[in-house]
This record gives sequence, structure tokens and C-alpha cells, in this order.
Amino acid sequence: MNIEQRIGELIDKLNYHNQRYYVEDSPEISDYEYDMMMRELIELEEKNPNLKRADSPSSRVGGVALEKFEKVVHDVPMLSLANVFNEGEIRAFDKRVRDAIGENVEYVLEFKIDGLSVALEYQDGIFVKGSTRGDGVTGEDITKNLQTIKTIPLKISEHRKLIARGEVFISKNDFEKINELQEDMGQQVFANPRNLAAGSLRQLDSKLTAKRPLDIFVFNFENIDDFDIKTHSESLEFLSSQGFKIISNFMVCKNIDEVIEKIDYWSENRDKLEFDIDGMVIKVNDIASREKMGATVKSPRWATSYKFPAEKKKTKLLDIVVEVGRTGTITPSAILQPIRLAGTTVSRATLHNEDYINEKDIRIGDSVLVQKSGEIIPKVLEVVKEDRTGEEIEFVMPKHCPVCGEETVRLEGEAAVKCINISCPAQIRRGIIHYVSRDAMNIDGLGEQIVTLLLNENLIKDIADLYYLEKDQIASLERMGDKSAENLLNSIEKSKSNELWRLINGLGIRFIGVKAAKILASNFNSLEEIKDATVQQLTNLEEVGEIMANSVVEFFKENRNLEVIEKLKDVGVNMTSTKEKDDNINKIFDKMKIVLTGTLPTLKRDQAKELIEKRGGKATSSVSKSTTFVLAGEEAGSKLQKAIDLGVKVIDEEKFNELLKFDSIEEVLTELEK
Repeated sequence: MNIEQRIGELIDKLNYHNQRYYVEDSPEISDYEYDMMMRELIELEEKNPNLKRADSPSSRVGGVALEKFEKVVHDVPMLSLANVFNEGEIRAFDKRVRDAIGENVEYVLEFKIDGLSVALEYQDGIFVKGSTRGDGVTGEDITKNLQTIKTIPLKISEHRKLIARGEVFISKNDFEKINELQEDMGQQVFANPRNLAAGSLRQLDSKLTAKRPLDIFVFNFENIDDFDIKTHSESLEFLSSQGFKIISNFMVCKNIDEVIEKIDYWSENRDKLEFDIDGMVIKVNDIASREKMGATVKSPRWATSYKFPAEKKKTKLLDIVVEVGRTGTITPSAILQPIRLAGTTVSRATLHNEDYINEKDIRIGDSVLVQKSGEIIPKVLEVVKEDRTGEEIEFVMPKHCPVCGEETVRLEGEAAVKCINISCPAQIRRGIIHYVSRDAMNIDGLGEQIVTLLLNENLIKDIADLYYLEKDQIASLERMGDKSAENLLNSIEKSKSNELWRLINGLGIRFIGVKAAKILASNFNSLEEIKDATVQQLTNLEEVGEIMANSVVEFFKENRNLEVIEKLKDVGVNMTSTKEKDDNINKIFDKMKIVLTGTLPTLKRDQAKELIEKRGGKATSSVSKSTTFVLAGEEAGSKLQKAIDLGVKVIDEEKFNELLKFDSIEEVLTELEK
């Protein structure tokens, strides 16, 4: 047997065993035997690169890092689904379907996987292209990254062109393991499996993608018209026969009553699944009926997505603890018996303040209902008072700061209990954490744990001390070394040249956040000018009220604050505004209201917002008739649909970059009208 034949034999064997292990969950050989075959294949391919095949499973370990993702225009538009939220809306959808195609309608009901939608294209049986959904018409080429997912077949038996659509996700169990590892390494945990999956898929280096336990469920046959297939359920069986991983328990329902019955069941039992779902998808099963119904610009008329209501669960409130924030506010948090909620394990929830606890009569030991507010922040909704045993303990806010021991106060007209000792270590710690955060000085690698270590070792006492750290001091910290210390020092050094608004926000002046910091930086030439400004001068600025103005003036009266600022100045932290430079930028978006939605290919949302604001535009959060245009990225959601409904112009990042090159408002408006 020659080398080419041996490579072919190894590829066929490894692809077969991948299918048995990852898709069918019935391995036939040991991990060791598999690894030995893979090692032999990689060695042969490295020695004979001209013999490497497109369907080689060695692709799954990742390849050369890309500079950027290429654009892909989808052969078949990847439409999104309209949403329904209750039984009445489900029945209204059913009525529209029956009015269009007749009374006897069969539906397929599928889980709505909470992941990232992708298209997989095969030519002559080989996986040749994989792309993100993007705006539904144009996506990004992420073929190399998708090749690393072991449940995506690199070769199928069907030789006609085939395009499948699937949802890439990370299982609950794998997500928990990754976050446990992040915690062990002292790194930030991920918010939810969906974000982690999306971020992993959009890595420019496919080797990084390969390290993540990504999985996929294929749920649609995009070019089904090219095949003699009569129903959606038949198409799923066909895709399965080709080696694609489909959701095996999709449900064929004879009528809408069956659909509603199964939705009710899974609404209550979704936590039994190994993966996260955020709803159920209802599809007309008959392909000919689908063609008759057609689609709108954005969504098919023959399918809809039922979105589950925000999940809430009962658990035990084990304790109430308090934390001191950077402004001295003492915030109570509930320590909960851990529960799985909306994609993550929840073990604590905010209780806001003393009034919130008293209003809801929350006691230690209570059974409580917990919900994620906006599917992000856990909160205690209510107490299950019928579960009380009489052993529950009433909570009283501390009379002394739990960190420095100073007496706490509750100022008249405020709900917050505060520690007013400005030298309180907790306030100093929170202040430094805020200073290095992304929305402030954005110092990479300086997370909460490193800040705490630096404070505990007495290496820093305030934000300015960060700039006096030495390599040996950082390298000696737990889980740090020479390379980590060097990277951190580089990040700290880089922050010296940040724009003034970042420093203003980082100083932690009460009531002054990112927006107010930008207003101050754009109206004064330096921090020195802001320090000397009067309340009257400050309140003359748009969107700066008396409370904010007084807070700024009081901040610069405090000697301790002035000492820190002087230290920052001595090490070369930028304290002047880019106002003059910004004044030279053409205000091509002057008075325009621009909405950002979805994930952009290269720009982060705050970067896009900054580009808009420097050119006179206002980045707003909601779409209305007065919106000039919407800048939409991947998974744009309801804002995109509203823009389409209102006839508001929608552009992608590529078009946005074109607009940035124009010199006048007139040119921008003319381009938007095209």
C-alpha cells in the first residue's frame, strides 16, 4: 500500500469512528486506538502536504490564524423567525396557516437551541464552506473553525450540492466545566453557553476554536427544492442518514392542540435537557404547502418561534451577605442554594437595599422565587411564605462597616446605607477594580483577583500605585510569572495614553459614568480645567444636572483625590482632551439618531458608538421613525425587525465604514438613500 492509499484509508476510518463516537454515541474503538491513527495521519500529511484531502479529520485541530473573515453571500437567504409568546398567538399563527393552505395541517415541533446559526455547504460530498448567518443575506466565512467541530461531517455520501443549516452550541455540562476551569485559573467566568459558543466560533485562530467543546444540531435543509423530498420530517431523516447530528426527538404534530400540549410540557421540563433552549419552533411539515405560503423579507410565513417566558425557579435563601462598593454603598446579596436558571448556575442574587428586603419581607432561610432580570441579572422575585417554618431569621443592615468598622449612615432621601470613611479598604479595592475596567482605563489582565492580591501584599494603596509596580513584584504573585508580569506592565503602560474621558470615568466620581465623562472631556481641554470648573459652568453643559455638577466640584475639593491625581500626572497619565482633534473631524452624522444592534464583524459596540459620537451623531437604544439608520450585525433581533417595519434604513459594518470616508452630511444622506 502506497502513502496516498494509506492516508485515504486512515481518513475513511477516522471519519467513520468520529461519526460513531460524536453523532451516534456508540464508539467501536478505544480513545488510544483513535489517537494512534490520528497521529499517524498527521505525520504522513506533514511529510506529504500535497496529499492532504479536504475531508481529512486532521483539520479538526485547527489551522493557520486568519487576519479577518471573508464575506459570504448565502445561496439561500438565512431567514429569521417571527416570535409568538402565548397560546393565543400560537393559535393566531395556526389560523393564518389554515386560511392559506386548508384545514388539515401537520406541524413539526423542534427545540429552539440557544446557540449560533450557521450554514454548511457540501460539493461532491465534501464540506467546502461554512458561514455565519450574518444579516441573513451576507455572513462570514468560518469554514476553518467549523471544521474543528467533530459532529460536523467533513464528507457525506450525497454528491449533489447540499446546504444544511444548524445551530452551534455548548452543552450545559461542558459549559460548567469550562467555568470551573476559569475560576481555578483566577479568570473571569463566561456569562452563558450561547455567548461562549458564539465567541469561540468567531476566533480568527481556529486552534483556539478547536479547544472549545462546540457541538451542533442541524435543523434545516436549505436547498431542499433541489431534492425530491415531500416533508420537513423526511428532510431531517435524510440529513441524519448523511451523518448530520439532528435533534432526534423532533415532534410531528397532527394539529395545533398537540403542538400546545408539547410546548406546555417542555416549558416545565426544559431543564431536563443536556443543552439550553429558549423556546420551541413550529414548522408546517408539508414542503409544497410551505412554497404556497412563501415568506416576508425577513421571515417565512410557514414557521414561527415560541419564546419561553423568563424562567423562574424556587430555591432556598441560605444567607444574606453585604458588600461595600467603591462609593461606600453597602449592598446586600442573597446566597442561594445553587439552581440552574436561564443557561447558568445561579448561587446568589441582588437584594438591592434595605427597603427592598423589608418590602418583600425576605428572611434568611426562606424559600424564594428567583428570576433573571432581562435574562442576565438574578433577582429574588418573592418569598414563598407558605413554606415558612418559623425558624427564618430577619435580616438587619449592619450598623458598622463590615470592612473598616466605621459607623454606617443612611442619608435622608436615600435608600442606600453607606460607609462614609473614604479610606475604607473595600472602597479602595472597588475603586481600583472600576479604574482598570473596560469602560474606564481598560487595563487588560488586571482583574479583581489580581487587584486583591496586590492590595493584600501591600504593593498598591490607590490607583496611582499601579504605575509604580515593578516586574519582580507582579511575577512573585500567585499564578503569575515573568511573562504574565511583562504583559500586565505593558497594559498598564499603554493605559497612560488613554483618552481623557476614560480617566474621568476611572476616577469614580459619584454620578459620573461613561456618558457624563465623555461630555466633560468634549467640553474642557484638560482635567485641570474640569477641576477648576464651577457648578454654574458645569450645569451649563447639556445633560449635566446640579447633582452631577456638585459631585464633580466636591470630588476635586478632597485633598486625597488631588494627591492621587498628582501622582498620576507624575507618571505621565494623559490628562488633556482630544477635543481639538475631534473638532477637526467632519460632523458627518450631526444630529443623526443611529441605533446599533447585533454583533458586528470587527467593531465592538463601544468602538462603533465612539465613531458615531465623534462625528456628531447620537447612538440611541431604540428604533423609531426619527432614527436615521440602524447599524446591524449578526443576530440583530427585534430592533432589526422594527426598523424594517418602519422603513428605517439598515446598513452593515461594511457600508458604515464607507460612510466614515465621506466629508459631509449631504454625502452621507445621499448614500443612505440609495
